[in-house]
Amino acid sequence: MRHLLVLLLLLLAMPRAWAQQLGEGSGPHPHGHEALMANVVLVPTTRPPEVVGEVTTRRFRILHTEKATGAAKELATQIESVRDSFGQILGRDWPGMTEVRIGVGRKEFDALALPGGRPPGWAVALAYPAHQIILLDALSLNAPDGQQTLRHELAHVALGQLARGWPRWFQEGVAQNVTGERFSLTHYSALFRAVTQERVFRFTGLSSSWPDRPADVEIAYAQSAAFVAHLTARYGPQAMRELVDGVSRGEHFETSFAKAFRTSLDVEEDGWREGLAARYGWLPLTTSSALLWLTASVLCVAAYVRRHRQKAIRLAEMAAQEAADEAALRLMLVAQQQAAESATPNAPLPTQEVYWQSAPAEPEQPEAAPHAESASGEFTVAPEHDSEPVDREGDGAKGRVPKPTLH
Repeated sequence: MRHLLVLLLLLLAMPRAWAQQLGEGSGPHPHGHEALMANVVLVPTTRPPEVVGEVTTRRFRILHTEKATGAAKELATQIESVRDSFGQILGRDWPGMTEVRIGVGRKEFDALALPGGRPPGWAVALAYPAHQIILLDALSLNAPDGQQTLRHELAHVALGQLARGWPRWFQEGVAQNVTGERFSLTHYSALFRAVTQERVFRFTGLSSSWPDRPADVEIAYAQSAAFVAHLTARYGPQAMRELVDGVSRGEHFETSFAKAFRTSLDVEEDGWREGLAARYGWLPLTTSSALLWLTASVLCVAAYVRRHRQKAIRLAEMAAQEAADEAALRLMLVAQQQAAESATPNAPLPTQEVYWQSAPAEPEQPEAAPHAESASGEFTVAPEHDSEPVDREGDGAKGRVPKPTLH
């Protein structure tokens, strides 16, 4: 069952063009939990009363509430290495100490905000680039995208400290490239929708404002990340450092852009837009890895369903076979019992009888001579018991003992 859930989650992460109607995004945008307070004049005050402790690293000062003590100590072990990765990508590290305020839950999160800069109700992280302050909900750090949220807010602080006047699309594009968000399938889906419906925004319209519709917000994030990735891949990190240095010297962004990349923003944007159809249209969809993953996922789910169905059918067949075997066994036993009853005669069962014990019958004797009358007129009776025979020829013959006579 776990494998099926993993496969279903993978399907849900695939381009939404297959899962919903093109052009309509009903869900929140992918950065709906992050907020940015840029170009807003706020006056930091003393530490909020909710802060009970501080954890200091080489370039960070982490203020925390009592409930967030453990989260602050854990964050202190990771945040320096995260900042080092920004220096490798942007080529520059921003100066000074960055303050991170961390609490647990919505109440503490709002209480740690700067006066006049209360975070939106949907945000769990907030950056004040001008003041080099980041506000975090400790619960968001334990989420699957917790590290991504932290890196995103640090990107805003980095650009805010390195220079002023960054366009909104550039800030979001750099943040997503630093955190690796540009590789998400959600971005591919948004760009596919934008290309097929010809709804790719001009970057001049994304310099200071952001769309309102969730579907348009997804497109704005996706195309910003894709364009910054295009600049980095085509011109390398050295050109990106020149752009950062030019803006930090006070030059207008488009001026620094032209000097760093040897072309204007409009010309580079037009060339990038012409290649979108080849990368995000229908043609690459038939040969891209996205289609491969989608096909593989569908096949895996279909194979799982088929296997599950075959297993259910097999179990049903085994149960039916077992029931048939039991019925056949019962019929065989009944047939054997009937055969045994038919072989026995229908007579009452023998009962035990009592017999009188009589004397054993005498063995059959030779026929005796007829009764003879004696000289005295008496009759003799033939002997009833065996006696030795009379020797009629010899002298030593023995006579039979006469029996009593009847008078």
